[in-house]
This record gives sequence, C-alpha cells and structure tokens, in this order.
Amino acid sequence: MPNSVYKKLELVGTSSASISEAINNAIGTASGEIENITWFEVAELRGHVDKGAVSEYQVVLKVGYRISE
Repeated sequence: MPNSVYKKLELVGTSSASISEAINNAIGTASGEIENITWFEVAELRGHVDKGAVSEYQVVLKVGYRISE
C-alpha cells in the first residue's frame, strides 16, 4: 500500500515448546487487540533453564502495524 504509515511496538512471546511457538503466541495474542499487524522482527532470543533443561523460550519481537487513515 503506497504512502502507508506504520507504528512499531515491542512484544515478548513465550512458549515451553519452541521459539516459533513463542513467536506465534505473541503475534496471535496481539492480533486480537491490534489491527493491521503486517510484519515482525526478532530482536532477542532467550530462555529459562530449570534443573539443567530448557523450560521456556522467550522471544522479543518488534511488530509493525499499519495505522488506518
């Protein structure tokens, strides 16, 4: 869409299963409240370790959404 304006915000998605599920959790939840999400970038990857094993994946995303005119 020509001459569009976008706003960018930061989200943190989590999952006990995978990085991709953490991304999908963040975007899926945010899409329920924010219209016109069109892109994301992964800013950080991290996780939580419990008793020597990964127990949670954490992904920091920058998400862009188009501002409606």
